[in-house]
Amino acid sequence: MDSDVVRGHVRDPLYLRVSHGLFQTRVPLEAGEPEEVRRLRAWLAVLPDDARFTHVTGAALRGWSIPQLPEFVPIFAATNQMSDRPRRPGLQVSRLTHVTLPEQRVGVPVESAPEILLRAARDLAHLDLVALVDSARRRRDVTVSEIKPVLTTSRPGVVALRRAWDASTDRSDSIWESYLRKFHVAIDVAVEPQAPLIDGEGRVVAHGDLLILGTVYIQEYDGEVHRGRRQHQRDLRRERAIAGTPYVRRGYTKDDLLNRDLDVLREVDALLGRDHDPARLTAWRRLVEYSCLTRAGRDRVANRWMGRPPGS
Repeated sequence: MDSDVVRGHVRDPLYLRVSHGLFQTRVPLEAGEPEEVRRLRAWLAVLPDDARFTHVTGAALRGWSIPQLPEFVPIFAATNQMSDRPRRPGLQVSRLTHVTLPEQRVGVPVESAPEILLRAARDLAHLDLVALVDSARRRRDVTVSEIKPVLTTSRPGVVALRRAWDASTDRSDSIWESYLRKFHVAIDVAVEPQAPLIDGEGRVVAHGDLLILGTVYIQEYDGEVHRGRRQHQRDLRRERAIAGTPYVRRGYTKDDLLNRDLDVLREVDALLGRDHDPARLTAWRRLVEYSCLTRAGRDRVANRWMGRPPGS
């Protein structure tokens, strides 16, 4: 057990309460250690020796991009079937029905990438799960050969994970690029993620977030990261490079995808020269409504985690 973690009841103001009967010093013993990691090390004091973190807890430790979640998010862990599962508020422990070896991330044990995704697939909506799988693949944390043994089982969450895997890519640079891609797929527009942009001399001058196949139109997500001074300078150099190519770039924001999706659809319909049909938004809006991008979607996940029936 870490020397800054105490099991039992402590009244000393130098200690913070992590959970019932679990306390940790206010001042970290290791300088520079993130508070989130310290808190997880404290939880290990009440978990079995073979426990490892999974679901969105493990995903965060692996550095994956996490979808927007409810305000309350439990600590997710997994342990061997023969081990006792502790029951404490704020902690969800699942039993392992198979043999896996935990991996270390920032000094704490985490579940394998395929198992983390499978556990998350039991709770997350399709849009959120696709974004999580994209991030795992982008970081080269999971490959086709590694995920295949999981996808061929009939374990809980497999159907949702298989669908999300089939819709995912390893060429999405951010979570909102993933959402932008899913928007285009939902409105029946074929796109190529991270498409090479080639100038008149055959040189690749940049990569576009999404190239609408069969066209010169590049669809890109412009998030807050582009507001920084250095990033703005890089963006300007990139725009000048693209200006020497046939490609036409269009940038979109979170507000465009969530609140002005009809305007975006109208623009895309015009680019493709097809009749404007608002009904094409039905699939996209259904994905968004059920996802954690909406309050209703976050409430659904929170209710599941807190054991409440839907709508409560």
